[in-house]
Amino acid sequence: MKSKASSPFWMPVYAFLTTIILGGLILKLDVCHPGKPLSFLDAIFTATSAVCVTGLAVVDTGSFFSRTGQTVILTLIQLGGLGIMTYASLVIYLLGKKVSASDRIAVSQTLIHDPSFHIGKFIVGVITAVFSIEIIGAILLNRMDPQGFYPFSAVFHSISAFCNAGFSLYPDSLSAWKEHLGINSVFMSLIILGGLGFYVLTELWGKFVDFIRRKKQPMTAHKVTWQTRIVLETSLFLIIAGAVAIFLAENIIPTVMPGVDSSWLASLFQSVTCRTAGFNSVDISSLTNISLVFMISLMLIGGSPGSCAGGLKTTTFRAWVGFISAKIKGRSQVRVGWYALTEDSINKSLTIMALAGVILGTSVILLSITEGSSIPQEAARGHFIELVFEAISAFATVGLSTGITQNLSPAGKVIIISLMFVGRLGPVWLLTAINNWQSEPRYKLPEDDLSLG
Repeated sequence: MKSKASSPFWMPVYAFLTTIILGGLILKLDVCHPGKPLSFLDAIFTATSAVCVTGLAVVDTGSFFSRTGQTVILTLIQLGGLGIMTYASLVIYLLGKKVSASDRIAVSQTLIHDPSFHIGKFIVGVITAVFSIEIIGAILLNRMDPQGFYPFSAVFHSISAFCNAGFSLYPDSLSAWKEHLGINSVFMSLIILGGLGFYVLTELWGKFVDFIRRKKQPMTAHKVTWQTRIVLETSLFLIIAGAVAIFLAENIIPTVMPGVDSSWLASLFQSVTCRTAGFNSVDISSLTNISLVFMISLMLIGGSPGSCAGGLKTTTFRAWVGFISAKIKGRSQVRVGWYALTEDSINKSLTIMALAGVILGTSVILLSITEGSSIPQEAARGHFIELVFEAISAFATVGLSTGITQNLSPAGKVIIISLMFVGRLGPVWLLTAINNWQSEPRYKLPEDDLSLG
């Protein structure tokens, strides 16, 4: 009988674990940080953050690591951004070998949760598109600021932005360019593209090509699919709503964002980046608690399925909103856009949110115990909201921090590592893997109503 542990649903786990351990061992080498001590736990933390495209760092990436170490981190980011199984299947495909059904299922779970696509053509298209976008982003950054984004820095930040990693070579991230419209625009574009999902990107590109090549075809032939439209609409709403909320919060209570123009740009950038990218153009620890609450909500929602982004995903959020709306209106069907959701989709979305709540709630309690006295008073204003922010940032693979990451205890680092790992695999994968271990009982219990509320 085939072992449950050998199920293709567990293949991403083994791939990510192996890459993290190898990455940690390499980062532990002195050549990656000459003359500077790095514990094995910190090396694993950095490797996990890179592979899980999170961006949380216990040491400053730009000053602590050598060019070799930075290159290792960049490689781990690129591998983690697209998914280890993507590359493995690509190699198999290019060698002319048949991709197994197990590989097909594993990659589809990592990318678009749909095992019916043509894996070879899809992966080649994804790799081509990703590298093209990253190269264009690096060229634009270098042309706009050759000193701040010299060739290696431009490539590093472009890959980190598209993969929604948030790693930066500068200790204050992108604060030096908080009023530079061009630099902000490039980063926001890369982050948004990386968070839309590979399936959405390939569909949009295909529609664009069809539109350019069309002759006498009607415009209706170029409409996007239902899921792509839901992703685009929800992403746009969250970006605008988040920017407005942060702008209002930071102008009601004076903080670090002077001037209306830079404040709007900074608010828009934080709204985009806290959807799992991890860059910041202002000091996060100086923001008001109101802004932090809105950012926590955006981080938890995250990007879209099959993307470099983490979080519960935009589609899960849209399903939840549809469910609440249907209950308020007394409708039997949960409508999202053009269609009504199936009962299975509704149950899955609610279960994902409940499961995430249990994981995060448990983690915050554990962090409250382990970090009771390890965080300096000047680094933690409210402490509890700082820990909630850190936990959700790790689980949603965002990488933003109020400044407590480097002060975490060894036990706290282990908790954050676990959150980053589970968050990168995704709640959908976790739910699917759990269901794969379960079996339906062959009997039914009598049913009855229970007084609720």
